Parts: sequence; structure tokens; C-alpha cells
Amino acid sequence: MPRINLLPWRDEQRKERQLRFFAALGGGVLLSVAVAFVAYVMFGLMIDAQDSRNERLKGQIKVLDTQIEQINDLESQKQRFISRMQVIEKLQRSRPEVVHLFDEMVKIMPDGTYLTSVKETGNKLKFEGVAQSSTRVSSLMRNIADSQWLRDPDLEVVQTKSDAVGSSFVLDALQVSVNNDESTAAPKRPAHGGASGASK
Repeated sequence: MPRINLLPWRDEQRKERQLRFFAALGGGVLLSVAVAFVAYVMFGLMIDAQDSRNERLKGQIKVLDTQIEQINDLESQKQRFISRMQVIEKLQRSRPEVVHLFDEMVKIMPDGTYLTSVKETGNKLKFEGVAQSSTRVSSLMRNIADSQWLRDPDLEVVQTKSDAVGSSFVLDALQVSVNNDESTAAPKRPAHGGASGASK
């Protein structure tokens, strides 16, 4: 029976399988590299697109910030205009009251009494003056209490100096605020006698 040596054929078959394996391995590596490169390029494009959108958003945000600043400036100007209008309206309303106040100050002063200073803080008035006697100060306080433009007299100080004629006094009172419609008409003063009815 003849003997056949199969070893060379098997070696060739093994080498062929090894070649196919390495070829498949190399193809897989190349395919992986190609996929990774494509993914890298795609992610790069996506990142660039997102960066471009972010830049556009930053530009729009800057535009909006500028517009918001302009709106805030307009609001500040509006508030300043409103404040000025309120001050002007207040002055318009208080103008007749000032006239009535000075007119009333003349009417409430008893004979032998004069003012040296008048200070106004809001609707509070501080009168400083000199009277021939403390009785004249009492008459002044009664006249203020009876007035329609002044109220709540409060005597702070009445002082008589030996080297001076009369008594110096300091008293507070509140100014009565009225509407423009009411201030156009002269108020009717109650009968208290005015300066002629004050004690002398």
C-alpha cells in the first residue's frame, strides 16, 4: 500500500487560513479607523455648528442687553419726569395755600406782637417772635386755633428778658391743606375778634 505525505498540503492550508485571518484583521482595523475618522469629522462638524450657534446667541444676547439698558434708561427718565410733574402739581396746588397762609398770618397777629422768623417743614410751621406780654402770646394761640388755615398751636418757649421790652416766644402750628376747588374761595373766619379782639 503506498504512503502519502499530507503534511505540505496541511501547511499550505494553515498558511492560507492565517493569510485570510490577517487579511480580515487588517480589513477590520482599516474599517475601524475609517469609522473613527468619519465619526471624528462628524463630531467636529457638529461642534463647529454648535459653536456657530453659540456665537450667534451671544451676539443676540448682547443686542438684548443693549436694548434692556435702553429700556432701563427710558424707565429712569420716565420716573424723573413723573417726579418733576408731581413736584410741579404740588407747587400748583400749594400756591393758593401760600397766599392764604401769608394773609392769615397778618390777620392772626394781635396788636403788640410781631414775628422775627417763620420756618416751614412740610405742613408744620414754627413761629418765632416778640410780644409785649405773655397775654398777647395767648391771644395769638387762640387766633391760630380759630383759624381755618392754621391749627394745633403748640407753645415751645416764652421768655422775658430783663434788658428787653416784651417777651420772646417760639410756637408751632400746622398748616391746613385744602383742595384747589376749596382754596379758590375765601374761607369764612369764625368770629374771634381778630386783632381788635385780642387782649392788650
